[in-house]
Amino acid sequence: MDQDPLNTSNSLSPPNLSAIQPGDLIDEKEAAAILAVAVTTLRNWRALKQGPRYLKLGARMVRYSRAELAAFIKPHGEVA
Repeated sequence: MDQDPLNTSNSLSPPNLSAIQPGDLIDEKEAAAILAVAVTTLRNWRALKQGPRYLKLGARMVRYSRAELAAFIKPHGEVA
């Protein structure tokens, strides 16, 4: 069974990859800083299929798009 290299945390369609610009994808450390949470919190959210959508590239590389982080923040209120 082939796996899609662009796994997302939910069944919604992945972001439009042709619209992604350099710098739009960030690692979990930077995403955690933007959301004001620990990196371990992001990892727990991924395991629980919660939190912002992400891209998994290859076996281990996880990246978040800035647009997805903004979309996650909006309904959850302002980040302190």
